[in-house]
Amino acid sequence: MGLQLIRADLNIDFVGRRKIANIISLVIILIGLAALVIKGGPRYGIDFAGGATVQVKFEKPISDEELKTSLAGSNLPGLVVQRFGGDGMTYLLRVSSVEETSVGIGRAVSDALDSRLGGIGYEIQRLEMVGPKVGADLRGQALEAIYFAILLMTIYLSGRFEHRWFTAAFIACALGATMFGLDYIGFNKVYAVFAAILLTIFLCWKFKLIFALGTIVSILHDVLVTVGIFIVLNREFDLIAIAALLAMFAYSINDKIIVYDRIRENLRKDVVSPLTEIINRSVNQTLSRTVLTSGSTLFVVIALMVVGGGIIFDFALIMFIGIITGTLSSIFVANSVLLTFSDSINRDDYRPKEDKRPRDADGRLAAQV
Repeated sequence: MGLQLIRADLNIDFVGRRKIANIISLVIILIGLAALVIKGGPRYGIDFAGGATVQVKFEKPISDEELKTSLAGSNLPGLVVQRFGGDGMTYLLRVSSVEETSVGIGRAVSDALDSRLGGIGYEIQRLEMVGPKVGADLRGQALEAIYFAILLMTIYLSGRFEHRWFTAAFIACALGATMFGLDYIGFNKVYAVFAAILLTIFLCWKFKLIFALGTIVSILHDVLVTVGIFIVLNREFDLIAIAALLAMFAYSINDKIIVYDRIRENLRKDVVSPLTEIINRSVNQTLSRTVLTSGSTLFVVIALMVVGGGIIFDFALIMFIGIITGTLSSIFVANSVLLTFSDSINRDDYRPKEDKRPRDADGRLAAQV
């Protein structure tokens, strides 16, 4: 028997508390959207916006103002100075210009620091450049990656929990072909992805793929909450952030599958109890595993945030927010969707099938001739 922190016979009314949890999530999402509007959009890194990033490490700590003063007047348009790490000696210099070469930007930084910094030694550790066209393409491809992850998840969940492999595969093929066609004619990828996600939700509802619908809605909830907090914290979105979101997807989906799998098992065992009771029982039975998995993963992520350095901090931050959000959405959001569309769940599909094979008088299977 494995380690169990919480009794399996616990009887917490999670379903009864779902409205409070959903209201809190909605407030966080609205705050994130408000921050997005106020800031004029997400803060993109050079991966998506284009430009150059120069990482400079000095021999001793210097202040932000001292560094900004030394770089004032240099040929570095759109310069942003950002402290990197906690030693006070490493900075990231972000430049919006894509007309200069990497050699030209590196020389401009060196000339400004050599002439105005008062002899403080430094080292340029990293210099990266991305063109605006490449940045826009990467942004579109990142959104496509997120969407197709959702689409493949829809097929798997519909097949596993509702035995609707053909319907789910048909929807996925149609949506995939639509995305390919829109991309082929040059339609804006951002709008295409958001439209495709909304269409996927509609089709799951229309064809009564309720378990897939619950997972998609809860995953979107996880993304919106995580991205909203990320925007409020004024962090940059780059390829590392997208990689973290996809990793968060995998974790969150796994957590939801565990809860849904227990709901399916209890639907087979109990054909009388209302769905509310079955969901509560299932969540309580899997709570110990959920806490153990989430807790052990959070320890690793926190370690990455503390000692992993500035480069991996954003990845660890998204995972940290995503693990907490994904765990809560598995308990409240995903199951709220099941209850909202409970009329579309056919309980007969989960009832044990009657064995109609012929049997002898003692109940054993009759001998086959």
